[in-house]
Amino acid sequence: MKILQLDSGLFAGQSVSRDLTQKIVAQLQQQHPQAEVIYRDLIAQPVAHLDAEILTASATAEAERSPRQQQELALTETLLEEIFAADVLVIGAPLYNFSLPTQLKAWIDRITQAGRTFQYTAEGPEGLLKGKKAFIASAQGGIYSEGAAAAMEHQESYLRVLLGFIGIEEVHLIRAAGLNMPEHREAGLRQAAEAIAAL
Repeated sequence: MKILQLDSGLFAGQSVSRDLTQKIVAQLQQQHPQAEVIYRDLIAQPVAHLDAEILTASATAEAERSPRQQQELALTETLLEEIFAADVLVIGAPLYNFSLPTQLKAWIDRITQAGRTFQYTAEGPEGLLKGKKAFIASAQGGIYSEGAAAAMEHQESYLRVLLGFIGIEEVHLIRAAGLNMPEHREAGLRQAAEAIAAL
């Protein structure tokens, strides 16, 4: 089994989402001792956001590609190879400003490609990464699973839709919520730990 572990928490030393991904991977390795981990730290080694030059690189004749296009296209292929090879994705996704870290979105924009990870058919789009599973390690300062704040959550819901779109339908959510709320932090961490232990 191959595990692709992605971290996008800004603070390496105190990131709850990073702690959760580490614990999820450790739990999976305990169950599958031969599991191989492909690790990508999207903060330490950020992926450049798409722009016109990067987006058109693959459609540009090889002899006409700029050095930057060649470099970025090679990185895109590496990112695609990593997700193709993985049986399991473990995605560290803290909630920033009601959504994802921009570094995680940059990775998503590279691997979400028509003809590679999804395709359009007469019946509509079809994900091509079938048979894989994903674990979302979600860290939230507040509580967005219920009440008025639920309408502001565009992190877990976005990832579920995106993963389903590219064919990954088995998605497990490990959430630590209320981390910036003293009265909820301990319970949020405990619930996440219990969910990991139950994998």
